[in-house]
Amino acid sequence: MKRVLFIINQKSGTDRRKQLGRVIARELDGTRFSSEIVFTGYRGHAVTLAREGVQAGVDIIAAVGGDGSVNEVAQGMEGSDALLAVIPKGSGNGLARTLGIPRDTGRAIRLINRQHTRWIDAGTANGHLFLSNAGVGFDALIARLFARNTGRGLLNYTKLVLHSLGKYQHKHYHLEADGHLLHEKAFFVAVANGTQFGYDFKIAPGALPDDGWLDLCVMHPLRMTNLPHVGLQALTGRLRNNAYIQQLRCRRVRITRDEPLEWMQVDGDALPVENGYVEIGLRPRALRVIVPSPRPPKGGITVKGEG
Repeated sequence: MKRVLFIINQKSGTDRRKQLGRVIARELDGTRFSSEIVFTGYRGHAVTLAREGVQAGVDIIAAVGGDGSVNEVAQGMEGSDALLAVIPKGSGNGLARTLGIPRDTGRAIRLINRQHTRWIDAGTANGHLFLSNAGVGFDALIARLFARNTGRGLLNYTKLVLHSLGKYQHKHYHLEADGHLLHEKAFFVAVANGTQFGYDFKIAPGALPDDGWLDLCVMHPLRMTNLPHVGLQALTGRLRNNAYIQQLRCRRVRITRDEPLEWMQVDGDALPVENGYVEIGLRPRALRVIVPSPRPPKGGITVKGEG
């Protein structure tokens, strides 16, 4: 019998905790898996809990929460043989959307029973692991504001974006990506391992989390009047090289400005930049994640995944 450790974000709330426990008991195959549920008590706690789970020989660690929670669990698991399961309960859920993991809790838990897996890469930003994306500029500002905001969800996120957009001052960035030099005035600079920030806002629709590459995305200066068109392109997966965004596939990126960088976002969490610049790298095949089974080709044979 395989052991599953569910690490649940502390923000779940008492009633929600009870509900999650009932769903886990109902949907997880008890004839094949034993389960344990633990709750985070502070920021960074999930890293410790995941690391302790790995040391205890847990087979599968399920991160129940948003991209920040998944990031912490992944940090504690990296380098182990344990499988990562994602139960999306956050606001944007960018990694889950990239991997096609359902946002319905019961359906996401049932994926554990099937155990179809996929190796994914990870990025690092000044040594901090990321699975979806990291960046500087407007997205880092919104990450800071969103962390301080008591409201969650798309509506509150949109309000922050609209309130901040008109006051934001675009910056000049110096980028070195696998030897290519770029000097750009930008709204934001993001490096993507997955397709999106979250909420289906796809900044890198061609990105794959398992192809051994990162996608550098430079969003050129935006005004309020640009937002509807850019937003529609992002939501429909058509935000590629055009008048608004420049993209380059690479494995290493160094981001500097004439003045020191102060903040970056890593999987939606704002982090201070202590050395004044951001150095981004790639860790191929860093984690093995439970994902939906691929659809079989028409008239073909279903190919079983690893695990």
